[in-house]
Amino acid sequence: MSDTQTPAPLSREEVEALLLRGPFHHWLGLSVVSVGEGEITLKATWRPEWVVNAERGYVHGGILATLVDLTADWALVSKTGRGVPTVDLRVDYHRPAMKGDLTCRGMVVKFGGQLSVAEAQILDAEGRLLASGRGVYMTAPPK
Repeated sequence: MSDTQTPAPLSREEVEALLLRGPFHHWLGLSVVSVGEGEITLKATWRPEWVVNAERGYVHGGILATLVDLTADWALVSKTGRGVPTVDLRVDYHRPAMKGDLTCRGMVVKFGGQLSVAEAQILDAEGRLLASGRGVYMTAPPK
């Protein structure tokens, strides 16, 4: 395969197996709901360790930023066949994330030979937007 060819599409199960190689991804309780050409939907199973304010019960923003980053990153897997390093990331917070599983949707905005752009949305169980963001990722083939 040359550097310009896209690898064969990976199944949901194959993507999940790659994703869950990382112990941190296991700790986050991630599972792949669906994967398509330039798109991915993940589920993050709620953990009490995510809570930053015990009285109010909301999730730390760092968890949401992490989910934005990794979801956007893994949206690129349909093009690269692998996770890719983050070059730049912007996250916007829209409402507090309370107890409950989260849905994470990512999509490729622009795929390039060296750098690519992808974005993600983090939603609660009712479909409310909690956080969104966009990242730049190094998609150059490994040497």
